[in-house]
Amino acid sequence: MNGCADPGGSVGAFLCQAGQVLRAAGIDAPRFEARMLLSQVLGCREEDLLRDPRAPVPQAAGATFAALLRRRAAHEPMAHLVGHVGFWTLDLAVSSATLIPRADSEAVVEAALDGFVDGGRVLDLGTGTGALLLAVLADRPAAWGVGIDRVPDAARLAARNAAANGLAARTAFLVGDWDAAVDGRFDLVLSNPPYIATAEIPALMPEVARHEPALALDGGADGLDAYRCITGRLAALLAPGGRAVLELGAGQRAAVESLAIGAGLVPVAAGRDLGGIDRALVLGVKEPCGGPDSLRAV
Repeated sequence: MNGCADPGGSVGAFLCQAGQVLRAAGIDAPRFEARMLLSQVLGCREEDLLRDPRAPVPQAAGATFAALLRRRAAHEPMAHLVGHVGFWTLDLAVSSATLIPRADSEAVVEAALDGFVDGGRVLDLGTGTGALLLAVLADRPAAWGVGIDRVPDAARLAARNAAANGLAARTAFLVGDWDAAVDGRFDLVLSNPPYIATAEIPALMPEVARHEPALALDGGADGLDAYRCITGRLAALLAPGGRAVLELGAGQRAAVESLAIGAGLVPVAAGRDLGGIDRALVLGVKEPCGGPDSLRAV
């Protein structure tokens, strides 16, 4: 067992060998990920594995674990292997049809909830798993919302996530190109658009570059194609006093603000993620009789 002390077939032996395989593949936190995979296969808690490392692993479970281990060593995202991920207060199913929700995007939720009155109407453009929309609705129990994605499998996944989190009655999910599937105005518009420059995608970590959908990553030559489209439509989508919150890539704040101002919008606030990167840009519609709102941090 390559230096592993536990006898073959035990929990400890599987974890030891898996840790070595993942470490050799360049996976961060290999022991943690090995425990996560084995607990998923055995249907137990990770602490149960540590409590009895000499417990036998059934042959069928061992084969399933070995198959998952090979996929993770090839840098397939852990979320795809276990089938779900935590985001905000939710547990969301994931698939290869969508981006995997990340903690950075919670900055968008925080910025969206700041000042958003319960009972309002929410639109999520490029909804993916539904993460942004569902997180906002989970904290605003009288609000309702619509999520749109051009990929049918993504829209279906978002609808399943809404149902699994008790939010189906306050949501609708449509297939369309940005706002083409809706007619009306909203109090809050959310979007995490594709914002990676095309040439930069191959250099991303392999979990992203190889396994997440290019359509949800590729923002064109400068990473701003989706922002050009979205900012040009927001004035017609926002209700009086409404706000839009867009997720930003690192270093994109100034460029997106410029696009927004050119489209008659006003930057209202900016929110940072836990790494201190400007991650959320809050926009409003310019009032005809007033000056622009002052930019503030949230």
